[in-house]
Amino acid sequence: MTTTSTRTVVTAAARGRRRSRAAAPPARPGLKRKTLRETLAGYAFLLPWLVGFLGLTVGPMAYSLYLSFTSYNLFTDPRWIGLGNYVRMFTDDPQFVQSATITLVYVIVGTPVKLAAALAVAMLLNYRDGGATFFRSAFYAPSLIGASVSVAIVWRAMFNTDGPVDTTLSLFGIELGGWVGNVDLVVPMMILLAVWQFGGTMVIFLAGLKQVPKELYEAAEVDGAGPFRRFRAVTVPMLSPVIFFNLLLELIGAFQVFASAYIISNGSGGPAGMTNFITLYLYKRGFSDGQFGYAAAIAWIVLVAVGVLAFVLFRTQRSWVHYAGEDR
Repeated sequence: MTTTSTRTVVTAAARGRRRSRAAAPPARPGLKRKTLRETLAGYAFLLPWLVGFLGLTVGPMAYSLYLSFTSYNLFTDPRWIGLGNYVRMFTDDPQFVQSATITLVYVIVGTPVKLAAALAVAMLLNYRDGGATFFRSAFYAPSLIGASVSVAIVWRAMFNTDGPVDTTLSLFGIELGGWVGNVDLVVPMMILLAVWQFGGTMVIFLAGLKQVPKELYEAAEVDGAGPFRRFRAVTVPMLSPVIFFNLLLELIGAFQVFASAYIISNGSGGPAGMTNFITLYLYKRGFSDGQFGYAAAIAWIVLVAVGVLAFVLFRTQRSWVHYAGEDR
């Protein structure tokens, strides 16, 4: 198409749009008032949430960001120190480095194990008809009470020296002397406690499995695919959006482990700082030592770490997450 003909087409289109606007009937005043009322009603319903979001979330976050650049002990005015808290964190605080390392181990090891356990149980329940409701409730129950203080106390009693777990293992000649006070076993015990709460994740996996068309499994079986091949070629791709969702939630939740670590270690983070997860360390610096500026800086480092992981997940999802109707 030549330049002249292109200009002619554009001019004709512009004339058509002007004619359409000229031919369009004028908006009725009643309709405009109704639209305005609906808009105002929408903002009125939104207002309580907006006030709460700004007052209880954005405001405190902005103030904590300011405090992270100050030396503040709650009883005197904040004193501006710039990046002092952040520099101290990485150059003069071995406890922070240890807490961050233990938390990363907990997240990197515990999250995949929990997802694998949840997916395995969900697949078993997906193929089971008899008593499915009972088993779903039984597996989901720990996730309802798993974050409570009482469960952490029971868990501590079970894995402590001469507790039921230690006593049972000793019958088979395995003498561990308790898990709670063992430097090598206390982190695996914490991971085990997190994995035990897989019920919520399992329910989401189960809902996703119900949406996988059975025709895909039948076609794969006709092609000679075995159970592992069907899992790899059908289940994982079809379930990848659910895997992505659960992975994101579990990563964020794993960074926030606090109550169980506090109860099991009596708030000390022991033994040898092995349960001194980053949120517990943040709490101790702020509410035990009165270093609220430093605690605010730690909180922002945790937020940035979680944000970076979430960003990486979202950026890489196109390479392994398959959405229905998506053409690649």
